[in-house]
Amino acid sequence: MANAFTTKQRATLTSIVDTYVAAVPRDDDPTGFFAAKGSDLGTDAVLEQYLTTKLPAEQFTGLQQLLDTAELVGLNNQPLNVREVIVGNLSRISPETTAAMTALYTLSVLFSYSLPGGENGNPLWAGMGYPGPAQLPPQTPKTLSVITPAADTTLDADVVIVGSGSGGGVAAAVLAEAGKRVIVLEAGGYRNESDFVQLEPVAYHNLFLRGGFFPSADGMVSIAAGSTVGGGSTVNWSNSLLTPATVRKTWAEEFGLTDVTGPSFDEHLAAVFERIGCCDKVAVQNEPHQRLSEGAAALDYSYGIAQLNIDPERFDPALVGYSGMGDQTGAKQGTMKTFLQDASDAGAQLLPNTRAHRIVTRDGVAAGVEATYTDPVTGTAHRVAINSPQVVAAAGSLETPALLLRSGIGGPAVGTGLRLHPATLVSGIYDDRQEPWSGPAMAGVMNEFAEAHDGHGYLIECVQHLPGLFTATVPWLSGAQHKELAKRYQNRADWVVLVKDRGDGSVTIDADGEAVHWYPFTDELDRRHFREGIETSIRMHAAAGAQQIYAAGQPFAPWQRGEDLEAFIEKVNQLPIGPGGTPVFSAHQMSSARMGADPQTSVAKPSGELHDTPGVWIADASAMPTCSGVNPMITVMAVARRTATNML
Repeated sequence: MANAFTTKQRATLTSIVDTYVAAVPRDDDPTGFFAAKGSDLGTDAVLEQYLTTKLPAEQFTGLQQLLDTAELVGLNNQPLNVREVIVGNLSRISPETTAAMTALYTLSVLFSYSLPGGENGNPLWAGMGYPGPAQLPPQTPKTLSVITPAADTTLDADVVIVGSGSGGGVAAAVLAEAGKRVIVLEAGGYRNESDFVQLEPVAYHNLFLRGGFFPSADGMVSIAAGSTVGGGSTVNWSNSLLTPATVRKTWAEEFGLTDVTGPSFDEHLAAVFERIGCCDKVAVQNEPHQRLSEGAAALDYSYGIAQLNIDPERFDPALVGYSGMGDQTGAKQGTMKTFLQDASDAGAQLLPNTRAHRIVTRDGVAAGVEATYTDPVTGTAHRVAINSPQVVAAAGSLETPALLLRSGIGGPAVGTGLRLHPATLVSGIYDDRQEPWSGPAMAGVMNEFAEAHDGHGYLIECVQHLPGLFTATVPWLSGAQHKELAKRYQNRADWVVLVKDRGDGSVTIDADGEAVHWYPFTDELDRRHFREGIETSIRMHAAAGAQQIYAAGQPFAPWQRGEDLEAFIEKVNQLPIGPGGTPVFSAHQMSSARMGADPQTSVAKPSGELHDTPGVWIADASAMPTCSGVNPMITVMAVARRTATNML
């Protein structure tokens, strides 16, 4: 039976939405920003649809019980100040209600501040000084060779590649250009710049795994991963960093990848760097980047300009800030525009909207893949069998282990060692407009503490503006207070703290064979770096002149200039990490099917081929023996090129 709310539950959900995104009228409110509440924007209806279609039955039942409790204690038909008290109390009943109310808050704010609104637009955008994205007219035809099954289909190939992202796309080009018959499966759809709609909910639904940010099974981390043709390279922020020498040394000495410290891996790095057009010509330092560099300089920390895989000829600073939701200009040189095009030009074929169920083996060696193609318009499903003596698993670190586990191959280390580069956000509000939507999202990096202790540490970088998601990180003490802070979006500079994690998590599968992700975040060094990164960000914001500073999700008011900064830092440090405290995010997933010399602790040989199944290769971030410690796109591409070369 489909999930559904009762009439009373629906009314209670609306009351919660209108508590979090409240109408708090002001005399001077020309745009209607303060007067607009969530239900005026249709947020309650969108949230209901999301919850009824996305939540598993057990979680939905729990949510219904929470809504019934809220109605029973009198939430509905109360003035705002009373509803705020009730909502606050509900959030503290138990860890489960804390997580549920936090999710309802996040979704209420995300939808309210990210939807375009009606005929007159979204009054919240107008009040924030946010112009919203421009929608360019369709301009670019699709140029990849695509297979569209009309019935159950059996195909033959020399190599079948599962995944079209930074790993699979590169492997496809190398193998196809060497004369192999290559078929690339992609679970997501084939969308290019003419299809991208640069609104958060639409982009999450169309371009991201599981419809956007989703929690790990233990609730500790909120995860985002690309699930579209081109994978993460279609939706990432273009920062192109080379694999650190210390990481390469660890892979060589501890995992047996002896070649990665030598010239052959340098050649792989250089080749991908050149093909995707990495350069610093378009690394425009917008206002948030200038604040980051000023804060670093004031404290004598290192700061470097980033290399970006963005074509200067097509670069548009007014539009590039939206490219994490798909780049409408075509300037971003991800695998869809580069390596997959090379592969297609050499004869490779793409099967989008196709989910691989298992790798087929015969007599212990690779024999192909079984998958299902789903028509994106009609929803009609067709079985697809691909016969192939070589299989490349490149579905990403969240899905490649699940594919191996469903296939019964890979050995005891499958799914272990998952790294996530756990991250969080620290925001500063400045007197002057920062306009975070202008210019590249990530055009510089503060790397003073990249390897602060025991070869591990953290980076601090700027981020793509996301008015829905990032308004959800604003401290919520009351509807009025939240609106006052949200209105200053145009004055915000947001920085992300990214931890090079020593600890790890895991990937398992449930009874239906679906991937389940775990990341307890218990490693003490990683937790230390997480807190140190937040503290460093706070100090840099203060040094750069921020008038207000807050860490994501803090349940108290921001620091105000003139207040005791040390006392504020101590208060932030007392917050728990994870649900109910400082939220943890991940946009980088690695190392869950790693290469190594020992089949007990690694899935693939140093060459990239499985220890236990000849003909099956790993060519994505999951093959990395450890995390990269930097934005991993270039590392993943170089690893994939290395593996594909080994296959030849």
